[in-house]
Amino acid sequence: MSKEETAVEELESRKKPYDEPEPTPLLDTSEFTKWSLYRALIAEFIATLLFLYITIATVIGYKNQSMTEACTGVGFLGVSWAFGGSIFVLVYCIGGISGGHINPAVTFGLLVGRKISLARAILYIIAQCLGAICGAGIVKGVMKHPYNSLGGGANSVTEGYSKGAALGAEIMGTFVLVYTVFSATDPKRTARDSFIPVLVPLPIGFAVFIAHLATIPITGTGINPARSLGAAVVYNQKEIWDDHWIFWVGPLIGALAAAVYHKFVLRGGAVKALSSFRNSSTV
Repeated sequence: MSKEETAVEELESRKKPYDEPEPTPLLDTSEFTKWSLYRALIAEFIATLLFLYITIATVIGYKNQSMTEACTGVGFLGVSWAFGGSIFVLVYCIGGISGGHINPAVTFGLLVGRKISLARAILYIIAQCLGAICGAGIVKGVMKHPYNSLGGGANSVTEGYSKGAALGAEIMGTFVLVYTVFSATDPKRTARDSFIPVLVPLPIGFAVFIAHLATIPITGTGINPARSLGAAVVYNQKEIWDDHWIFWVGPLIGALAAAVYHKFVLRGGAVKALSSFRNSSTV
């Protein structure tokens, strides 16, 4: 046997055995008795609060600087880095506690993919929305005058774009994010590939970054219903609420599409189901 063949066999022997994890039960009431659930809810609340504080403050600061002197401030690129970088940091901090969702669309996608239970998903979304409102409220308290005069960092459809275009942008941006979340956290990757778990937050942060680059000119980029809700509640203007449905419907559709694509296409769920059906029908 050649040295190359021996090396390949040694590498194969080092790989961890892989068993497909069982889907999480949809209704798991036992979670309510575990401290880990409540610790995760606190982590999601605080992380979303920090996310809104960092990102909305960046948006308001950029607009304020641009108003006083043209071509100053961080620009769209800097705003995108603020969103992507903060997600990278926060997912890294709480990934081992709550999974680091910080986004109801991500939570919904993982629910569709049977990665979390319905009860946990609902509680996560509530914690995320409350954290977002508190985070936006802190920004308003710190930057009250520019916050009120510069739109409060709230999402709306940019003039010149239709609501249909805005909805499509939100769907596509969220698809990119949730698709990346599924790929980065795929248990098969850790078992069979050369993989460093600490890098999981990095592609997720970059997905948020590139989604913002693409959609800031259209909607200001939502792709996170909690982020949109927090800013809308604190800013509280009618024109913002008129478009607000887009920033829930779009992300939820995008998350659903990403979960279905990953489960039934990339992971072969549709093929496995069809094969099982054919085998049972021949018995």
